[in-house]
Amino acid sequence: MDKKIFIDGREFAIDGTKTVLEIARENGIYIPSLCYLKKLGPASMCRVCVVEVDGIRNLQTSCSLMPTDGMKITTGSPRVIEARKMVVNLLLANGNHNCLICERNGDCELQEAAYNLGIDIPAFVVPEREEKDESAAFIIRDGNKCIQCGRCVEACNRMVVNEVLEMGNRGGHTHVICDNDLPMGASSCVQCGECVQACPVGALYEKKGVGKGRPWEIRKVRTTCPYCGVGCQQELHLKGDQIVRIKGVEGAQPNDGHLCVKGRYGYDFIYSKERLTTPLIKKNGKFEEASWDEALDLVANKFKQIIKESGPDAIAGVSCARSINEDSFYMQKLFRAAIGTNNIDHCART
Repeated sequence: MDKKIFIDGREFAIDGTKTVLEIARENGIYIPSLCYLKKLGPASMCRVCVVEVDGIRNLQTSCSLMPTDGMKITTGSPRVIEARKMVVNLLLANGNHNCLICERNGDCELQEAAYNLGIDIPAFVVPEREEKDESAAFIIRDGNKCIQCGRCVEACNRMVVNEVLEMGNRGGHTHVICDNDLPMGASSCVQCGECVQACPVGALYEKKGVGKGRPWEIRKVRTTCPYCGVGCQQELHLKGDQIVRIKGVEGAQPNDGHLCVKGRYGYDFIYSKERLTTPLIKKNGKFEEASWDEALDLVANKFKQIIKESGPDAIAGVSCARSINEDSFYMQKLFRAAIGTNNIDHCART
């Protein structure tokens, strides 16, 4: 016999593998949550996702609540809304959430929760405590926007296992620290950006993307990272034809949202004014501009001469990580099928 639960009077089948929050979201029922991230599992830290369950006295966190047959859940009772408002008010007050100039405006889970709860002005005021940390190469940390949800710490320690971030100090002085409370740029952080992707607010964001585009101006395009042969799936955030930022595709194989520092931040070369725009041939010890026909004829004739004298295995090719994936595919096909050698490599290995 099928097991069922009831959320706001609606009936849903359960299989014992999904939490109440997951079932609700899959069926279009909005329950705010800030500390929960699907790939990290139940968190039960922020308490924003609380719901009321018939027969249970205290409110329950839906991100960790496993349903039982016949369970009846209410997601929007006055008691639930009051509890959520209290938590969100405290989080808003515990930092400088200046949404108008925040890079996450329109893509912030705290902002979304406040909007749905009808909170326009925080009920409490707490002074700013921290300065921005801009010491790292690619990431800006703004502790005054941090809601201490713990997502970045879990992502750093459990997902990529770099073990750089942790919660430091106690009480009202609690904040996320790098190593032994060092600036991020002086810490052992490798700038993979997993913490940025996990952050639900504007406490961590990409230095390269500042001022480049707001979330509602962004067009998203999925692609494969060109840097090595793993095949990590990327989501390019474009304003017009320019890359504003890059994120890993959550739930996609093989990387499940993870990216290395090159895959996430190594795209500056696309817009470099130093990129070659015409072939160059060395003549008398100096490179001179040439036509494509002249350059291709020279290379083809050299290849034919080497193959005739020493065989195809005397030739090797190195494909470039900064060219598109299709070019790398044709590069290896040229060497294996046309030239007849397996001497093909890729510069990402260097």
